[in-house]
Amino acid sequence: MRTVVLALTVALVASQQINLVPEFALDKTYVYKYEALLLGGLPQEGLARAGIKVSSKVHLTAVTENTFLMKLMDPLLHEYAGIWPKDPFVPATKLTSALAAQLQIPIKFEYANGVVGKVFAPAGVSPTVLNLHRGILNILQLNLKKTQNIYELQEAGAQGVCRTHYVISEDTKANHIIVTKSKDLSHCQERIMKDVGLAYTEKCAECTERVKSLIETASYNYIMKPAAAGVLIAEATVEEVHQFSPFNEIHGAAQMEAKQSLVFVEIEKTPVVPIKADYLARGSLQYEFATELLQTPIQLTKISDAPAQIIEVLQHLVTNNVAMVHDDAPLKFVQLVQLLRAATLENIEAIWAQFKDKPVYRRWLLDALPAVGTPVIVKFIKEKFLAGELTIPEFIQALVVALQMVTADLDTIQLTASLATHERIATIPALREVVMLGYGSMIAKHCVAVPTCPAELLRPIHELAAEAISKNDIPEITLALKVLGNAGHPASLKPIMKLLPGLRTAATSLPLRVQVDAILALRNIAKKEPKLVQPVALQLVLDRALHPEVRMVACIVLFEAKPSVALVSSLAGALKTETNMHVASFAYSHIKSLTRITAPDMAAVAGAANVAIKLMSRKLDRLSFRFSRALQLDFYHTPLMIGAAGSAYMINDAATILPRAVVAKARAYLAGAAADVLEIGVRTEGIQEALLQSPAADESVDRITKVKRTLRALANWKALPTNQPLASAYIKLLGQEVAYLNIDKTIIEEAIPIATGPKPRELLKGALKALQEGIAFQYARPLLAAEVRRILPTAIGVPMELSLYTAAVATASLNVKATITPPLPEQIETMTLEQLKKTDVQLQAEARPSVALQTFAVMGVNTALIQAAVMARGKIRTIAPGKVAARADILKGNYKVEALPVELPEHIAAVSFETLAVVRNIEDPTSERIVPLVPELSLQNSQTSYVGYSSSEIPDETPVRATAPFHKTLCLAVPYIEIKGCIEVHSHNAAFIRNAPLFYIIGQHSARAAVSRAEGPAVEKLELEVQVGPRAAERLLKQISLIDEETPEGKAFLLKLREILETEDKNVPVSSESSSSSSSRIISSSSSSMSSSRMTETATIMEPFRKFHKDRYMAPHGASKAKSSGSAASSFEALRKQAKFLGNGIPPVFAVIARAVRVDHKLLGYQLAAYFDKPTARVQLVISSIAENDNLKICADGALLSKHKVTAKVAWGPECQQYAVTAKAEAGVLGEFPAARLELEWERLPLIVTTYAKKLSKHIPMAALQAGFRLERATNSEKEIELTAALPTQRSLNVIARIPEMTLSRMAIPLPVAVPINPDGTLSIHIDEDILSWIQKHINEE
Repeated sequence: MRTVVLALTVALVASQQINLVPEFALDKTYVYKYEALLLGGLPQEGLARAGIKVSSKVHLTAVTENTFLMKLMDPLLHEYAGIWPKDPFVPATKLTSALAAQLQIPIKFEYANGVVGKVFAPAGVSPTVLNLHRGILNILQLNLKKTQNIYELQEAGAQGVCRTHYVISEDTKANHIIVTKSKDLSHCQERIMKDVGLAYTEKCAECTERVKSLIETASYNYIMKPAAAGVLIAEATVEEVHQFSPFNEIHGAAQMEAKQSLVFVEIEKTPVVPIKADYLARGSLQYEFATELLQTPIQLTKISDAPAQIIEVLQHLVTNNVAMVHDDAPLKFVQLVQLLRAATLENIEAIWAQFKDKPVYRRWLLDALPAVGTPVIVKFIKEKFLAGELTIPEFIQALVVALQMVTADLDTIQLTASLATHERIATIPALREVVMLGYGSMIAKHCVAVPTCPAELLRPIHELAAEAISKNDIPEITLALKVLGNAGHPASLKPIMKLLPGLRTAATSLPLRVQVDAILALRNIAKKEPKLVQPVALQLVLDRALHPEVRMVACIVLFEAKPSVALVSSLAGALKTETNMHVASFAYSHIKSLTRITAPDMAAVAGAANVAIKLMSRKLDRLSFRFSRALQLDFYHTPLMIGAAGSAYMINDAATILPRAVVAKARAYLAGAAADVLEIGVRTEGIQEALLQSPAADESVDRITKVKRTLRALANWKALPTNQPLASAYIKLLGQEVAYLNIDKTIIEEAIPIATGPKPRELLKGALKALQEGIAFQYARPLLAAEVRRILPTAIGVPMELSLYTAAVATASLNVKATITPPLPEQIETMTLEQLKKTDVQLQAEARPSVALQTFAVMGVNTALIQAAVMARGKIRTIAPGKVAARADILKGNYKVEALPVELPEHIAAVSFETLAVVRNIEDPTSERIVPLVPELSLQNSQTSYVGYSSSEIPDETPVRATAPFHKTLCLAVPYIEIKGCIEVHSHNAAFIRNAPLFYIIGQHSARAAVSRAEGPAVEKLELEVQVGPRAAERLLKQISLIDEETPEGKAFLLKLREILETEDKNVPVSSESSSSSSSRIISSSSSSMSSSRMTETATIMEPFRKFHKDRYMAPHGASKAKSSGSAASSFEALRKQAKFLGNGIPPVFAVIARAVRVDHKLLGYQLAAYFDKPTARVQLVISSIAENDNLKICADGALLSKHKVTAKVAWGPECQQYAVTAKAEAGVLGEFPAARLELEWERLPLIVTTYAKKLSKHIPMAALQAGFRLERATNSEKEIELTAALPTQRSLNVIARIPEMTLSRMAIPLPVAVPINPDGTLSIHIDEDILSWIQKHINEE
């Protein structure tokens, strides 16, 4: 009996359990009201937004138990671009009408247990319309469990298979079941998206651990009512947010917000009837990409006749970019690229046939076609080259760009492979290298898009490498390694390891350069599989039997593979006993530079380096720069998520004076991504091997002997083997090697006849002839500098896009004509020097270069039918016209350059940046609406302005008005030449909302620069004239004279000047600011803690500075300095007293006149006269104004007083009497060490100089201590600076600086190279000989 009761109870409970599967009965039509909204912009109210809205009734009918029909009734599309939330949505009537037929076609889908299966639709339903249906079906996707109320799973949806969290609860009072579903779209097992232009970037996961640039999430809320066989979805709401900022999101972010609402209305008896057409399988619930990739988000173009539209845009570009670049040329160029993407191969061939013989059109096409990035273009470029319609330079330029831009699918990879193996390409090594490197890059791009890319793609390269190894074909092995390095596929590790020294005995016999290339080929593999590369690289570094260069290159690869603490510590421990100082220096400097790295992706390596550096000997830090070095510097700003890094590697050899290899690399970080922007490497392997075989490799000889032997070895380059490169270089862009060059004996032998043969003379002759006839040149060059896109589906079935475009067009027009008198002879090579001296050359040139650049950053909806987005648009346009005339009369020694008037545009430069909300649709192009994101008179809701207050503290209805736009015009007139320059600046931003970088950027900003004629007499020309030789005095426009202080006129002038200066001094406030307390504490602390080494340093500082002479040790310190300084000053002053102005006795050596020629013939400008008195070794320069009644002069007077001493004085002001600075430079000894001393003394300086000097002096103590200098307070002269440098050894330097109020010193500063100065002051190299004869003499020595 108890068993029966228990069974009945269980049956009763089971009957009361609700089935959570949504129910749609077979004989009923369920009617829902549907509304979807997608808006982009900033979340703050009062700013502009852009978006679309879809509203409709949805009819659902079950055809079978698991098959349903869905039809949209009365669909209506709205568009929005306005101030949110006050502006209304605007019906897109024409677009709705155009799509009405498609929208109302019923679609069929499978649906079982709340899961959407396959989707079926007639061929007449476009992917864009079908995706709107998917947005509704996405709401119906429910994975409901009966046994769990809270659970998590990876759920398939329109955007992919993403992490989804379910919460199921029951409202017993309302008899409702509430289901909440949240999706984290940033954590998806399979994410539906398309990326363009990001294949060579690396995702910096560490950069986004704390701060993120893109956050995506969706929340679904369902209210369900129990039904007979399941539940009825009574209401469903969806909220999805995509938030993006190039900076940290806490500083504000733009967002795309999607909202959906599906509300049950009623049940009808009328079923949904399918149309009479075949319902084709159209995939699943997942979003289907249509023509989004062909449609640029910055403009909406209706492509009706692609060939005709291409020709129209091409003609516009050619016509409007001749003399000056058109303002919208970059946008037109992007439009041309978009139209070419929509064209077929036949269309492009027809256009090429029409314009290939027109040079200007041809250049525009060849610049645009590679940027198209479709397989059609690669095929076109290949066919035209093989047909002989493209020159080799044209083909290389087009192919390199096209291979980097093209979508890397299997067909394109096969096309590139067939191109590489074509017999015509194979006969031109440079072309084959370009194609092969591009083939490797294509595989790398394909593997980014398809992570499971097969190793079969690399089989041709693996076979090529194996064949080259068997034949010992070194160039082929090198090429194969570089291709494998570009591809970076882990499957290539095994073939590469066969060529690594130490790991395979066969590799040891290969040339050193092949071993190095094999190691470098591991770098891109290390980015994908670092654990595979790390042990290999470490083993190579630690193998002391290998060549040092191989070990150092392996060290580079090891650290790029981001080794662990254990690996770095193992390396550090092994280096304790390292015998090769180049390897030790390189590894130590590399580890030390890594300790300072701040980039997030290298944080773990930096931590490991900080541990390892403590295990290594500090003696390695004192090695000079002649040993191999590695240097890494970086900067990363976490709040802005932006950074840059630079690496430099110098691999030296103890036996030679040239480095074996130099590599420099630049890396950039932005918005959670990283990229190796540029890398350049140079190796001198052939030269090095030649030097190593020469006597210069002998370690026992001194450095000067090494230099002699090295020069002799280089002179014998003809003795080198033909197949051995002298040097090589390569260049990488975005981590991909795009070109490399080997310089060998054959290239040099071919180049010498070209350089010394008749061809250069013919070119020179042709150029001179063309100049005399006149040259008119016009050129235009477009460039699609950046196209970076990420396309993501949203919940409503409409794609959103994040994109960055940068395009530029540069034009230049040049007109040049030369007149040569007498005419040049027909055989220019027969022209003698005497004939050349008698030649008068006149040249006139007019140039008008101009550049237009536009950058667009877009976030919003981008389809072929409608665009609704927020956009940042930047524009730069510059025009710099110029017209010059030049004349060279060699016989008379007269050279003149004139700047002539030229027609100026309204603005020579204009820069603008604005943020906009834009909406446009293809059916009604005239209804495009563009609204500034930050309206100038917007009223902000108080919530957005009282950040940090609780809701109860916010005043009610307190509007905050945006700050007024900043507008200012600054003008500056250049005196005398009557030219005025103005800069007009306008700025209006949203910083009143929040003090954050993003809000300072959004808004409208512009700056314009204009140059125009100022008021006053017109200027005919600006003239610069140089006269050399005895006629210099004749060319001076104003007689130069200097006032004599001993004459009555001179004394009166000086008395009047003194009165003026004393009056100025009384008006200047006296500042008695002292140094900061912190600096004082630092100085006192360093002084109080002086050790014995400091005492030694003090003794060195107090040593006297003596001249080079035999009784230098007998003079006491004070007397020596006084005598030295006094004698120098007295002898210099004696020379000046003998002849204050050299021009009274000797003519100028040369004269320079710079002046403005005005219509009123008034003299305005300056002239310089240079005098040289050979008996006294004295030079004098006088610069004076040529204007009447202007006695302003600058006088520079200097003399070589002895072999070790030079003195100069610079004075300026009226008659060179207002300000003066005296400089003395002297060589001597400091204690026992050769030294040099520089003294600066002054009596009076301009106020601006003394003001800034006082401000600068406050920062000297801290900067000096950070630089390792010792600092002491001292009562030094207030008007003197003394700098002394001494050489204790040829590789170290002592520096002592005495400035007002303090003395700075630092001893034993290491020098990167030895200074060839002996203790007695003599030089190790006789520089007084003619250098060419010196080199020749030592080369010919045995």
